[in-house]
Amino acid sequence: MSDTTFLQQIAAVVLQDFSEKLTNTSIILPNKRAKVFLQEALKTQTTKTIFSPEILSIEEFIQSIAGIRSIDAIELLFEFYTVYLDLTPNHPESFETFANWAKTLLQDFNEIDRYLLEPHQILRYLENIKEIEHWSVSIEKRTDLIDNYLAFWKKLPLYYESLYQKLVQKGIGYQGLIYREAVANLNFFSETCKEKTVLFAGFNALNQAEERIVQHLLASQQARIYWDIDEVFLNDPFHDAGLFQRRFKSEWGFYKNNPYQWITNHFQQEKNIEVIGTPKSVGQAKIVGKILEDLASQRSDGLKKVAVVLGEETLLLPLLFSLPNSIDAINITMGFSSKNNPVQLLLAKLFKMHTAALARSTTEYVFYYKDILDVASHPLIESKIHAQNMITRIKQNNYTFIIQRKVLEFQENPNDLFLLLFEKWDGTPASILEKIAAILVFIKSSLHTDTNEDRIMGAFIFSVYKAINQLQSYVENYDTFQNIETLSAIYKQIIDLAEVSFEGEPLEGLQIMGVLESRVLDFETVIITSVNEGKFPGGKNSTSFIPYDVKKEKGLPTYKEKDAIFTYHFYHLLHRAKKVYLLYNTDSEGLDAGEKSRFITQLEIEKQPKHTLEFKWYNPEVPEIAHQLMIIPKSQAVLDRLHEMALQGFSPSTLTTYIRNPIQFYFEKILRIKEKEDVEETIAVNTLGTIIHAVLEELYKPLCDKILILEDIQQCLQKVNEEVVRQFKKVYKEGEIHKGRNLLSFEVAKQSVVNFLNLEKEAIMRGDEIQIIALEKQLKRTFSHPNLPFAVELGGNVDRIERRNGRLRIIDYKTGKVEKKAVTLKSWDGFVKDSKNDKMIQLLAYAFLYEPFCDGLEIEAGIISFKNLKSGFLPFSLKENNNSIVISPEILEQFKDALATLFQELFDETIPFEEKIA
Repeated sequence: MSDTTFLQQIAAVVLQDFSEKLTNTSIILPNKRAKVFLQEALKTQTTKTIFSPEILSIEEFIQSIAGIRSIDAIELLFEFYTVYLDLTPNHPESFETFANWAKTLLQDFNEIDRYLLEPHQILRYLENIKEIEHWSVSIEKRTDLIDNYLAFWKKLPLYYESLYQKLVQKGIGYQGLIYREAVANLNFFSETCKEKTVLFAGFNALNQAEERIVQHLLASQQARIYWDIDEVFLNDPFHDAGLFQRRFKSEWGFYKNNPYQWITNHFQQEKNIEVIGTPKSVGQAKIVGKILEDLASQRSDGLKKVAVVLGEETLLLPLLFSLPNSIDAINITMGFSSKNNPVQLLLAKLFKMHTAALARSTTEYVFYYKDILDVASHPLIESKIHAQNMITRIKQNNYTFIIQRKVLEFQENPNDLFLLLFEKWDGTPASILEKIAAILVFIKSSLHTDTNEDRIMGAFIFSVYKAINQLQSYVENYDTFQNIETLSAIYKQIIDLAEVSFEGEPLEGLQIMGVLESRVLDFETVIITSVNEGKFPGGKNSTSFIPYDVKKEKGLPTYKEKDAIFTYHFYHLLHRAKKVYLLYNTDSEGLDAGEKSRFITQLEIEKQPKHTLEFKWYNPEVPEIAHQLMIIPKSQAVLDRLHEMALQGFSPSTLTTYIRNPIQFYFEKILRIKEKEDVEETIAVNTLGTIIHAVLEELYKPLCDKILILEDIQQCLQKVNEEVVRQFKKVYKEGEIHKGRNLLSFEVAKQSVVNFLNLEKEAIMRGDEIQIIALEKQLKRTFSHPNLPFAVELGGNVDRIERRNGRLRIIDYKTGKVEKKAVTLKSWDGFVKDSKNDKMIQLLAYAFLYEPFCDGLEIEAGIISFKNLKSGFLPFSLKENNNSIVISPEILEQFKDALATLFQELFDETIPFEEKIA
């Protein structure tokens, strides 16, 4: 197999046949990327100093024929919008709505022009189709909506003609317009460039305009064309890789008397093809990294003849992070969409924050806390504005909506970046863009160019900065921008089209590229990712107003032609390669799922005799046990901490945490790891419980040590609303309570307290004598037992202690639902082993703590459940003693024995903390 690449062959022809007139020779390539590779091929094949021939992409060449400058998609959209406004004086759509359908229509205009079709004929065709669709609706029954819809289709020829004339007058145009004008200007070009020779190299699919231009120059003997097609594909009438060139060879008049150059047989030569399947896209990036590591250790040319072709551009970042350290030079020749650009994601958050702030009120500029946290905690921002202090204050004060001036007060000495981020965006679109540009400049200046990460980030920033500059020029030239919402919508349109360009030496090291960037280039080793249906080749999705049958009839490209283009690109990558790796995602579920590409199946079915085809599958190692329950032995440090807790005091809730899950106890109590503090946007259950507890404490505090009467309860009822508001402000801080779910929570809290007070009224009216002894009482008592090595302090906070009808009653409030069975003990066996007994353990612990103060009175301990108030007081009871509710000394002794068993286990160094299944 020859190691000569296609571009090296072209270079040889240029130096052999055109060495005397290189300055009058133009070489036309499918894209700009191949230019530097052709120049290198020319340089290596000559020993003397020469002038390089003109090397252009096909688009640059056709622009030079037409004499019209190409404009980008967004500028075209603005030009079209001005035409639309002129033609639609009554009730025109906003730019954002217009852009949704205009982009599709402009694509259709472009295709019509590139294929030199009669635009009015096609557009009238569409109008007639829409009329036929509405034949079922009689004219009398047609609504304004239908009439407006049909009127839109009638206007399409007018839109096209007006836009075309406007652009031509300005000397600018979209690709199709330029192609149409180039064809019209072709004779003039031929006459003025008689001495010039044009070489077309490496093309495959051509549209009608390109075909017309190439054939004209071939017929006038001003051009040569060199294809790169293998005989396997050209001679197979059903193989898509040769679809276009079979047609050119049979239909072009030029080939009746001239040979078809060049038909090769490279594809049939020896090739080692590995097909590798792995679940998920990221797995492919990891495998590519491993392949490259192996290749780098085997080769001495620094992977110079190796290319990684990404079938899906989103794999670029995972791939960059998977590259082995042994690769010291890479060249990324592909556009990376700004949709996944971290800098763009920051600006999207900024636009969201300020757009929402402006929309909330005309008087105040109010930020939503999540928007602030999204911006402040962004990796590019957090360290540069010292955001942690602000984030902490927001969480501690439970702010949900924050006035802008208060945000500025969060930092004592805010730097310029902080001010730029949180200043009001109430100026003109131009002033907002200036602020954004200043933010990008500030971030860029803080990067260090000596690290790969910062260099990549610099490329991301520069890409977005260019888009903002572009947007600033549009603001100056068009009056479409009315407000921040329009600016945000147009920014999204621009950033979707912006691409990140990475700097690199194109002739050195590993080449990483997209599918289209691989055109005309040849590599010895090729690694292709995402070889899945819908990705390589792409799916049948097409954004067009022109139906399939119309495209078929008029010769416009359909998905069949687009598939053939992908097929050619795929097989061209394999054309001169010796070693090929094809990676695909085997996962059949998820967002990036799909079956393997038909190209893999074709290689298998149409296998060439000299091809070695090997299939491999890589699966992640799945452990036999999905989750290993955690077991943590007790070290001396852990035992010391337990002893320290024994001196400080165990609360009932601490004990029930251990019973529920010893590992949770270990993290919370031994390691003292607290839950992350966060803003409560909606009131949490535990916060609601805290508020209800606090309201009842404040209402009953003046009534301690006296016998309650109906008038006391009535006075409490009158204070409920005021006290609930006060406790909400105290506990929920700056959180919003006047609307939404929080208002409902507020009403729930208030109603819960009212219902409880009404329960008290009913009890007093029944004749109950109630005297409150203590509220939120802190209790502590030393617990000693013969089975324990040392005494343990127990402590707890009792919600309410009262004397009721001659008995002491210990009450624990629960805002959740508790039923009678949760406080009824059937047996002492395994009492401290079952987490379902947590409420009884708590009640008995409170009874034990208060026993020294009962003065001989009988003790009851129970729960008031605010979600089960109809059941009233739910006392602890022992089923063995006919559901007796009195906590006798005998019950307390049995409880102490059970508690001692629990502490024995807790302090035993041979019993580890073992995770329980939830």
